[in-house]
Amino acid sequence: MGIIGSTITPFKATAFQTGKDFFDVTEKDIAGKWAVFFFYPADFTFVCPTELEDLGEHYDMLQKMGVEVFGVSTDTHFSHKAWHDTSEKINKIKYAFLGDQLHTLSKNFGVLREEMGLADRATFVVDPDGVIQLMEQTCEGVGRNANELVRKIRAAQYVRNNPGQVCPAKWEEGSDTLAPSLDLVGKI
Repeated sequence: MGIIGSTITPFKATAFQTGKDFFDVTEKDIAGKWAVFFFYPADFTFVCPTELEDLGEHYDMLQKMGVEVFGVSTDTHFSHKAWHDTSEKINKIKYAFLGDQLHTLSKNFGVLREEMGLADRATFVVDPDGVIQLMEQTCEGVGRNANELVRKIRAAQYVRNNPGQVCPAKWEEGSDTLAPSLDLVGKI
């Protein structure tokens, strides 16, 4: 069975977030909200800070869309703070970083590389019911694009709020959608 459509499993992780003390996050904290879990291999690396910065530049927009964002790696919350304090790119980020040193989240989402103890580069979007609606996973050297993530979240929110409608390829907010029916078969 695939992970899309499955419900997230219970977890507890300690977070670091700019301007806050360390704090715990569980699945209960995201109940009733949209959430992004943005897994990356490790702090103090190369592609990761470029992706995290890109996502950080979209954080305010995502917050306005009702979406909470969590950067997740198998590092500790202490490592996240140290990286924040020493990296110009990471220092600008406002969203929370979850420490996953026990690999709970990485295993729950199926992205742990057991032989290395690191998470794959993967993104999961969870709806307000705790159901995984979107996922993206890339190889180590390929970074993600936050613009495309935002587009996909808008589409997922639209579909949730408009039962019977679906968003075609390259759909942008305000564009035409489709209402799947027998009348459309063979006409698209």
